[in-house]
Amino acid sequence: MGSQFVLADWLVFAIYVLVLALSGWFFNRKTAQNTNDYFLGGNTMPVWLVAISVLATSQSAATFLGGPDQGYRNDLSYLATNIGAFIAAFIVAALLIPKFYQNKVATVYELLENRFGTAAKKQAGLMYLFGRVFASGARLYMAAIAVAMIIFGNIEANSVIISTLVLVAVGLGNSVVGGIRTVIYNDVIQCIIYVTAALLVIYFLLASIPADFSQILAALEHPAPGQPSKLTLLNWDLDFSPSGVFSVWSAITGFVLLNIAAFGLDQDLTQRVLTCKNAKDGSKSILLSIVLVIPVMFIFIAIGLLLFIFYQRPDLMQTDGMSEINQSFSGEKVTIFMYYVLHEMPAGVKGFVTIGVIAAALSTLNSGLNSMASVLVQDIYRPWKLKKTPTVSEKHFVYSGQVAMSLVAFSLGSMAILCYYWQQYSDTPLLAFALSVMVFSYSGLLGVYFTVLFTDRGNSVSVLLALISGFVLTLLFQPYMMDTLFPPAWQLDLGFTWQLCLGTLLSFIVCVSGKKQPINVRPTVIEPAEGSRI
Repeated sequence: MGSQFVLADWLVFAIYVLVLALSGWFFNRKTAQNTNDYFLGGNTMPVWLVAISVLATSQSAATFLGGPDQGYRNDLSYLATNIGAFIAAFIVAALLIPKFYQNKVATVYELLENRFGTAAKKQAGLMYLFGRVFASGARLYMAAIAVAMIIFGNIEANSVIISTLVLVAVGLGNSVVGGIRTVIYNDVIQCIIYVTAALLVIYFLLASIPADFSQILAALEHPAPGQPSKLTLLNWDLDFSPSGVFSVWSAITGFVLLNIAAFGLDQDLTQRVLTCKNAKDGSKSILLSIVLVIPVMFIFIAIGLLLFIFYQRPDLMQTDGMSEINQSFSGEKVTIFMYYVLHEMPAGVKGFVTIGVIAAALSTLNSGLNSMASVLVQDIYRPWKLKKTPTVSEKHFVYSGQVAMSLVAFSLGSMAILCYYWQQYSDTPLLAFALSVMVFSYSGLLGVYFTVLFTDRGNSVSVLLALISGFVLTLLFQPYMMDTLFPPAWQLDLGFTWQLCLGTLLSFIVCVSGKKQPINVRPTVIEPAEGSRI
């Protein structure tokens, strides 16, 4: 099977490559002088820019491909999960962001050092790294699959590996020199590109449906006899299975926890907030990002709703009957959006949609590279190096950050290739799959941080046990573990939001069970050493 591209698509693709090269050159002209510049942008980034970067980081190729899948299969209920996001944003803004700025941390896990010691900081950082490799690797895999389908015309192992390596190389090349400031500016560019690509798809779908807007709305309100409306925003069903993760009950429980972890405990997103000049601006950037994510997410879900009309309503399409849809590509199932791109997109537009997928992937990939490198250097390598050689210059740690980004890029590429074999045999929707991966590390981190915020108990041992228990409980809820370890009568098909609730509860109980342990740590407000990152 050959490439899906024609000359017009290749021209669009070439223009995008040129934009990437020019933006990479422009933003990487200034080399970071210290780790404060490299990992925190010198605390000079404006609120609106950070908000768009947070939006772009949270919206990945999983959103680009999985959002339409959600609209096609289900309804608008995913948008209601932003209720949980708003609640979480206010909690993070009130309880965590001020503490991060007060303590002048470069990573969110440095906060644990004041309470439990250096070991706890390293343990939390390693748990984040483990979970982020899985999550960002999964998102990278989704983008690589889409790119391989369209450019190479197949999803054979070689094509997927090449696509993965190209994405990793471009992402690393665009951000390794300038650090987080370069990442944030590039995020804005990629966000504009992939949102424009999505709007272009909506335009062509509307143009190809021979029905007016009122007829389309009526069809979505009554999709088929006995089927619920696809315009449902608030789903009040109390469903604990994976199909119920986008209900209102899940939004005000599991999604609150998920977003607290994402905005306040996940270095990938929180690092952007820490680039603002103060805690007030950082809090504003979080809230603004949620306001922005609602219309953007609606755009992707709307694509799926229109695809439902296009493929499932022959009466509106004025065709004799429902066309046969074979969502198979090289023997593997693809999303309905990719099916549409492969079979219906005109020349030139297909190329633009492809760069939309790549742009969504790069915005998330670049963020993961820098945030993971910051944890590796600031939480793990820097304390070890300064203990051995107290006079090390800041330039050394900037260079270490660049090396760490290269190591992270290799890890994410490897994980993406592993996901090729993992997710191909799962029927989990892409959006839910991408969201659920971080539950493994979020459960333990939430339990530990709730202990810090609301109690005076816990010690370095209980922190480690809490992180492990949250991970293990989440692992036990996975279908493959259930099938292996438990008889059918004991098996639970539990949605990832409910897994997160139980994992957080268990890890919190484990962490507070440890007695308060006095420990000699650095003072609450860290005094900068000469030439340091502060």
